[in-house]
Amino acid sequence: MKHFFKILLLVLLPAFLMAQNDDYLTELSQQQADSIQLVLKNTSNDTLRMSFSRDLGLHYLEVQKDTAIYFFEQQISLAKNLKLKLWEADGYALLTYATAKSGNFIESLNALLQGLKIAEDPECEKNIWQITKFSKSRNPHYARLLVLANLNLQSGHLYRANQKIEQEKRSYLECLKLAEVVNDPTFSHFGAHMLGGTYIALNKLDSALVFEKMAIAYSDKSGYKKYRGQIFEFIGKIYLKKGEYDTAKKYFYQGIQTNLKQNNLPFAANIYVFMADLLRETNELDSSLVYGKKALKIYQNVGELPGILDASRSLSTSYKAQNEIDSAFFYQELAFTANDSLNDPRKKNKFFNLGFDEQLRLKELEKEKIEKENTMRTYTLLAGIAVVLLVSFLLYRNNRNRKKANELLQKQKTEIEVQKKSVEEALSDLKATQSQLIQSEKMASLGELTAGIAHEIQNPLNFVNNFSEVSNELIDEMNEEIEKGDLKEAKAIADDIKQNLEKINHHGKRADSIVKGMLQHSRSSSGVKEPTDINALADEYLRLAYHGLRARDKSFNAKFETTFEEGIGKLNVIPQDIGRVILNLITNAFYACTERSRSVVSERKQKQPEGYEPIVSVSTKKKGEQVLISVKDNGNGIPIKVLDKIFQPFFTTKPTGQGTGLGLSMSYDIVTKGHGGELKVESEEGKGTTFTVVLPSK
Repeated sequence: MKHFFKILLLVLLPAFLMAQNDDYLTELSQQQADSIQLVLKNTSNDTLRMSFSRDLGLHYLEVQKDTAIYFFEQQISLAKNLKLKLWEADGYALLTYATAKSGNFIESLNALLQGLKIAEDPECEKNIWQITKFSKSRNPHYARLLVLANLNLQSGHLYRANQKIEQEKRSYLECLKLAEVVNDPTFSHFGAHMLGGTYIALNKLDSALVFEKMAIAYSDKSGYKKYRGQIFEFIGKIYLKKGEYDTAKKYFYQGIQTNLKQNNLPFAANIYVFMADLLRETNELDSSLVYGKKALKIYQNVGELPGILDASRSLSTSYKAQNEIDSAFFYQELAFTANDSLNDPRKKNKFFNLGFDEQLRLKELEKEKIEKENTMRTYTLLAGIAVVLLVSFLLYRNNRNRKKANELLQKQKTEIEVQKKSVEEALSDLKATQSQLIQSEKMASLGELTAGIAHEIQNPLNFVNNFSEVSNELIDEMNEEIEKGDLKEAKAIADDIKQNLEKINHHGKRADSIVKGMLQHSRSSSGVKEPTDINALADEYLRLAYHGLRARDKSFNAKFETTFEEGIGKLNVIPQDIGRVILNLITNAFYACTERSRSVVSERKQKQPEGYEPIVSVSTKKKGEQVLISVKDNGNGIPIKVLDKIFQPFFTTKPTGQGTGLGLSMSYDIVTKGHGGELKVESEEGKGTTFTVVLPSK
């Protein structure tokens, strides 16, 4: 009978527990955790062992990191044996977080890279078990995107730990984007919350507050409360930076209570450190020491080195303020020890070596991409040769027919009129072809802008949506405060709503201006000059050209800078035509920088390193009765032997199929013939090129 109940337990208990924990971020009670560990000891079913190892890793994640790491490694090992790639990638994402929290950035980065390599491959959507663990919609594609969102979240954490703030922001934005694609409010809350932290680091406090309130909204929608206390912590940090200590304390207290309720002791310790710093600022030194010691004790219990470093520094500073030098020195030594462990040069070098290995992997991917492009170019070249042969044959046949016609001229006078008519038709066709080529060049420039416009218009629309959601939440809060009779707080919330509405209006007008600009560029030029803000025109086309290139070519990477002279005023020009000129010059500049970047990559592969940072500069300047618009790049430059040919129609230095040869020719005609100005070029091989548009100011 005893064996019968044991067998029954092992058959029914796993099904019951899996039904209770069918969620991506499972939260177990201690009773459930104990039951799962009992099953693990007695079952030989590898899929159950893999799933329950994951659940237990999440359970111990914030309290016993070594135990959590053990279970995540078990999950990965079992997933490899079962060939369940998505479960393996998920295990690496969770292992990345756990090892980073333990201060082991080497192992964390290694886990992240392995997870990304798997999750970025759509093949891992096949052979998936228990898909509802990852996607409630039972969609394998959504399941993979959710794991990829988690990996991007962990990537942002690693960049934050190593003070790479731009890469950090990009990773969190990617996490938020993927989470919104799969309509997952839990990871949307993570992405928005961590972006708030990024903007705190950038000291953009209003933006940070918007994202944190967005995170609260997503948290409410998902019902996932485990890390909600950290949101209150970040909001408290925002008000602390603003110098609003009372409001900061309120959110810190709320965060502490939430974390303690969720048993998130390390996150409660984070807030204890901030409270210690705040109380020291307000000269409440005894209370500051109490909070600092609470934080240090928790960090030491869970073995979290970054936290030990922060708490020790805070305690040392507080004791120093009380002039207790011995105690200050003791905690300072403790901080030094933690800092040395975190910044071991051997670990650091290995960390960067791992990053370099990843760069090599990316280079191999880029090499494969280039090989595919070369194959396509070869096919294009062969097709071009075939077209040339066909045209040559047609020309030969036409020439032969023309000779026969000339021989018949003496005999048939009427043939002269026929030939004359054919010549007139040919001239008409030539003019039509010329017009089509010019229109093709114009449409090509419109194509350059399309991707950039899509990117630009998405940003204001996202802000309009986000500020609308936040404003709706603020209205609910204001109504609650009015019912409570707290009119002061209600007015403060009303001011926030007003600011949000102003931002909505601003971004709405921004989207409107982008659409108007696109329509203005796409329609045929009216030929009528009108007062135009040259600085705004140059800035608009620079950003649209840059984002357009980024959208079409993911490998494209260059910086740009602007130097616009104030007080130039508006110039009387045809805006569509001058816009095409500026767009053409900027696109050529980015192309030159990209080509030089690729040559630098090639040199590095041959062990000939060269420090190079591609950059394009756009500037305006008023000089006497003239206005100068300059576009400068630090690309390879234009060879002297072809410098005097670049404004000739159909001349191009780009490879076959990448340019019509009409861009600079049309630009030259627009500036000189259409506006009475000049288009100048200065170039030095190996250093770069500067094009200058000179326009009369009156």
